[in-house]
Amino acid sequence: MIRFAVSSSLFLLLFCLSSAGLCQSAPDNRQQVEALMLEAHQLLRENKPEAAIPEFRKVLTLDPSNVDARGNLGVLLFFQGRYADAVPELREALRQKPDLWKIQALLGMGERRTGNNSAARADLETAFPQLQEQKIRIEAGLELIELYTAAEELDKAANIVSVLRNVDPENQEVLYAAYRIHSDLAREATLSLSLVAPKSALMYQIMAHEAARRGDTTSAIQNDREALTLNPGLPGLHFELAEMLNSLPLTQETTAQAEAEYQAALVQNPFDEKAALRLGELLATRGNNQEKAFELYSRAVKLQPDDPEACYELGKMLLSRNETEKAIQLLEHAVQLDPTNAVIHFRLSTAYRKTGRAADAKREVQQYQKYKDLKEQLSQTYRELHFESQKLDADEAVPSKD
Repeated sequence: MIRFAVSSSLFLLLFCLSSAGLCQSAPDNRQQVEALMLEAHQLLRENKPEAAIPEFRKVLTLDPSNVDARGNLGVLLFFQGRYADAVPELREALRQKPDLWKIQALLGMGERRTGNNSAARADLETAFPQLQEQKIRIEAGLELIELYTAAEELDKAANIVSVLRNVDPENQEVLYAAYRIHSDLAREATLSLSLVAPKSALMYQIMAHEAARRGDTTSAIQNDREALTLNPGLPGLHFELAEMLNSLPLTQETTAQAEAEYQAALVQNPFDEKAALRLGELLATRGNNQEKAFELYSRAVKLQPDDPEACYELGKMLLSRNETEKAIQLLEHAVQLDPTNAVIHFRLSTAYRKTGRAADAKREVQQYQKYKDLKEQLSQTYRELHFESQKLDADEAVPSKD
């Protein structure tokens, strides 16, 4: 996970010190210093950083306490890859003005590149919470993640990842860092549990999760059942087993087993909204107990009003019972919660058609087609990358036009 590329956008640092150019030179030097600074900044505006370096050095010869010149010189040297030369300049600028957070972040990056990881970590940890601009905060955070990962402090790395995902949820480097950190955390926890309690119910549950991730449903079911034998009261385990059974091809036997596990999950935890929802789906699919399914859907929505899946299922059933206005309320709420779900858009278009809202129905059909196409493109990408998608979205099958 080692990374050394710092975005060129950090050149914005060059101008962050202009208001801090504390000119302390003698009166007879002041005009010369000001002229040199004007020339240096003009060269930066003209995108001639190499030509600006000698001008900043001349300023420092006349006025060693000029923070503007010192900081900009350090930044320019950093981006030329002259980290050993940049670090003293950045450090001196920070000593003169300790609240230069961008300079401190860049100093930490330079220290890391010159092998001084302890100083790099201290400077980046101090600067990171103070940084406001997105790009520099992302860069500093990714550097910190590398330092924490190298020190095997994965919890700290995970905390920084969480902050960065809030800052820029679609940043590719951040998403990759999140994948790596959480994968490493999972492996570390698995190893620790295997040493502490190798034959425990929780160890079997982990093995079930791993088998499910690989698509080995049979092994996942076997391990879940081993875990239940050892600890029948383990929270969430009946639901997990039910989910595995429910993913098998529908037969009378597997359906009955899944139903029994969902019911056991609800006995263990009457507030298990997902168990109520899944049991309702199972009963609705079988078609032999629609009233019980309706009761379970209603229970799920009451337990978790902001679950788009529960709102969708209850709305769909209300639509089939010709309670169209109630269905629309739930489906509109579901689509607000999950706007990229194609099937919710389709079902909402059906409800709008029933009430004569042709324009709204047309809009929802367009949204349905848009997100259906996007899902198909994503599936194609996964196939091209040989990536196993367990269940992109169980609801993404083309809905019946009822």
